[in-house]
Amino acid sequence: MQAKKKTAVVAALMLCMALAALDSTIVSTAVPQIVGELGGFSVFSWLFSGYLLAVTVTLPVYGKLSDTLGRKPVLIAGSVLFLVGSLLCASAWNMGALIAFRVVQGLGGGAIQGTVQTLAADLYPLKERPRIQAKLSTVWATSSVLGPALGGLLASSAGWRWIFLINLPVGAVALLLVARHLHEPRREPGPRPRIDWAGALAVFAAGGVLLTWLVQGGVAWAWNSTPSITLLCTGVALIGAVVVIERRAAEPILPGWVWRRRTIAAVNLALCAMGLLMVAPTTFLPTYAQSVLGLSPTAAGFVLSVMTLSWPVSAALSQHVYRRIGFRSTAAIGMTAALAILVAFPLLPFPGAVWQPTLLSLLLGAALGLFQLPLIIGVQSSVGWAERGTATASILFYRQIGQTVGAAVFGAVANGVISGRLGSGADLDSVTRSGADEVRRAVDAAVDSVYIGAACAAALALLVLLLLAPRRFPVLDPAPTPEDAPAQDRPIGLYKPSPNSPTSE
Repeated sequence: MQAKKKTAVVAALMLCMALAALDSTIVSTAVPQIVGELGGFSVFSWLFSGYLLAVTVTLPVYGKLSDTLGRKPVLIAGSVLFLVGSLLCASAWNMGALIAFRVVQGLGGGAIQGTVQTLAADLYPLKERPRIQAKLSTVWATSSVLGPALGGLLASSAGWRWIFLINLPVGAVALLLVARHLHEPRREPGPRPRIDWAGALAVFAAGGVLLTWLVQGGVAWAWNSTPSITLLCTGVALIGAVVVIERRAAEPILPGWVWRRRTIAAVNLALCAMGLLMVAPTTFLPTYAQSVLGLSPTAAGFVLSVMTLSWPVSAALSQHVYRRIGFRSTAAIGMTAALAILVAFPLLPFPGAVWQPTLLSLLLGAALGLFQLPLIIGVQSSVGWAERGTATASILFYRQIGQTVGAAVFGAVANGVISGRLGSGADLDSVTRSGADEVRRAVDAAVDSVYIGAACAAALALLVLLLLAPRRFPVLDPAPTPEDAPAQDRPIGLYKPSPNSPTSE
């Protein structure tokens, strides 16, 4: 691909990634205006949960479709669906409609997240891949942090509907760039691809039911209530249906090789554990900064946002480490550092100085950048073009699952600690605005408990790497296929094994 066209495609990928990242956080500060106009305060949390559920459960579906049909049609279809959902959200007439349209947005967001990451691997060889992945990480982190501020600004000045309308011109530019400049290899006429629609529907249903159980359990209903138990049993039954359907499918959405290959299986588990531990800083650190340190929401956001400064820098520099010692060892160093930082947080004095959690946040971002990116690049580089979409979607899917599980588990831990200190009627939501010393100490203890749990998740990720992941990832180096090979065997990014690679198994 010509350098000019590649630059245009990368710009489109960054715009698409910014859209998906912004809409995961931009609604948060506009909730008062939305509820004031539409009502539905009791269910407004589904504005976030519905989007998250739709993104998560569609990742493996879009990954397989991109391997079957190509990246371009999946990215275009997902972006169009995302923009249609944005337009519908802007026209919502009540809270129920807005939640439904947020789900439509999420259905498109799943295609954007997985396909953008896969295309980044397609477009760049292993040596240059950290650069593009670092750019995407920077866009994601910056957009996620700016989302609440932008949402509040738009809601207070132009109206909350512009939170969704602003997506339309940005998405239109991205679609135009993708349509004009992204060209995938032509494929010779052959058998029509067989798409496992039954498997896709079963995966979507099972994931949706189980994630709903995790997100709403302990919030909308008690864990041992009839709705919770019903959802859990239904989800387990649907998992059984997924297994049966996928075993019979000619081209399964969730192929068995994802778990039979040691490299991918280990990375899936390690990133799932990382998703768990990420809940501690992203969800509970701002609460700690406001309730314990007495900072304003803006200042509390800064304590967290410094993580987004060090993460992409560390990720970009990780290539100099893994080229010498390999993907697994580099990721293990990063997670070891993350474990030490998470353990250090509960040792901070009460109430402590602002610079202390800020420094730990900065260091944690650097550690996780050194952990995550080598694993993603290692998996993408261990498969050919025809499997890269499925492999990428798999690791992103399990990272999302980890975050969802972590939000439920650590939320229960924090509320349990606060209830034990302040009485059975207290929970995190009800005490965060109080300035009483007793309450501040209770929140401090709750967040310390969450960080200890996050440290356990970090230890689990480290054990998975050391015990399950191969010492050297199998890596396929760039090599052109013979000119007389069939066109379908010459996709962008097709690699051949190189026994001399320092990261080959």
